[in-house]
Amino acid sequence: MKCAVHTDIDATGFCRNCGKALCAQCAREVRGALYCEACLSHMVAGPSPAVPGVSTGPNPAAACALGFVPGLGAVYNGEYVKGLIHVVIFGGLIAIMNSDSITSGMQAMIVVFFIAFCFYMPIEAYRTARARQLGQPIPGIFGETESHRPIGAFVLIGLGVLFLLDTLGLLSSVWIGRLWPLGLVALGVLLIWKRTQVPS
Repeated sequence: MKCAVHTDIDATGFCRNCGKALCAQCAREVRGALYCEACLSHMVAGPSPAVPGVSTGPNPAAACALGFVPGLGAVYNGEYVKGLIHVVIFGGLIAIMNSDSITSGMQAMIVVFFIAFCFYMPIEAYRTARARQLGQPIPGIFGETESHRPIGAFVLIGLGVLFLLDTLGLLSSVWIGRLWPLGLVALGVLLIWKRTQVPS
């Protein structure tokens, strides 16, 4: 792929903010991330008034549409690690669903998580693109602004635990297959608790 500015030079990376292809001359590295000059100056100067008809970031509609393909919505938003995590989670859920050792109750739980994740990816891609277009902080998984908590790492650890339990034959236990809805109840309680917290 060629640089978006110097069309005769091969690109060496992509802008983390807008996804534009950049050559070594155009790329500006900040703390290990690449940015184009326009995005970097916009971040340094702060958000400027929106100009009608001029996009200042990734298109939210395009991000939402691409979000139905695992990882592609995050890559469009310039979040390559998040895109890789989405692909790993998607593949892991399919692998667990195809396992012969899990009970029907556990299978139902994985299917629910799989469907929820398929809807989460485009919604998350849309919210991220919208926040970047408006120059706002990127929202987190529960609606709060993005923090430094490694949520993706927690999800991968959870999938690893499920694979380990499946390998050890523990997912076939009857009580796991029957008590999985408690996880959904706990998640609902957590969401309600976060919504009712008054910011200090």
